Amino acid sequence: MWDLLVVGSANADLVVGVERRPAAGETVLGSDLAVHPGGKGANQAVAAARLGARTALLARVGDDAHGRLLLDAQRAAGVDVSGVLTGGGPTGVAMITVDASGDNGIVVSPGANARLSPSDINAAEPLLATARVVSAQLEIPLETVAEVVRRLPPAGRFVLNASPPAPLPPEVLAACDPLVVNEHEARAVLSGARDPVPASVEHQARALLALGPRSVVITLGGRGALVAEADGESAHVPAVPVRAVDTTGAGDAFAAALAWRLGAGDPLPAAAAAACRVGALAVTREGAQPSFPTATEAGL
Repeated sequence: MWDLLVVGSANADLVVGVERRPAAGETVLGSDLAVHPGGKGANQAVAAARLGARTALLARVGDDAHGRLLLDAQRAAGVDVSGVLTGGGPTGVAMITVDASGDNGIVVSPGANARLSPSDINAAEPLLATARVVSAQLEIPLETVAEVVRRLPPAGRFVLNASPPAPLPPEVLAACDPLVVNEHEARAVLSGARDPVPASVEHQARALLALGPRSVVITLGGRGALVAEADGESAHVPAVPVRAVDTTGAGDAFAAALAWRLGAGDPLPAAAAAACRVGALAVTREGAQPSFPTATEAGL
């Protein structure tokens, strides 16, 4: 039995530090290029495994140096990679600029991630059947995420990190427990479903619930997170104050910790509080996967 099966993307992160990100048509000088294993799916798998969760990854990488880098990083973290497929395109790449304040801008070339297909999910049904929690993101095709929902085991729980945001079909929304979005993503999901979008994050959470998810988590950066359940009130979970060095991967650390603690039986507010601690520690270190803390470091 896996504590968490992550179905998602695996990218090589190509990172350059800059004093400020360029405006349109502008060139700025940056630091030396650093190459790190990344991708929302691979990041969340590593983050969960580092916390102590029994974790497996279902993804697709290219038969290239970046793919080997990603597989090596997963194995080193203790993630089971028997569900990682090879070929169909080059390994996905994320081009990341990190400014002096620690904020980042990201452009993703999906590569092999775009070739992770519904038939791949069908073939991996035995893997899904042994997972307590299945999580996904939207750096893989939406029809593949929908197939994950169709193949969920009866006792399984589905956590969707709707990033990057996209219009979600009713059957996917109905399976989310929770739907995890940041403030930008919350507005993007709602803008395709209603007009106008509510101004307050509390009202946005209730509006998201009205679309069908069983629960919703809106991450608020340095202000923590808001959790809302269909059969209960919303609650604000405070942030852990830290000095941010690099925010790359912080959302992935949060989502992984949230899914892990939900699978362990924590109620949603407690799981979100643990996830806030993990996400806060991640921003105090450079990089994505290298920044993820252990449970001991996070005090969990």
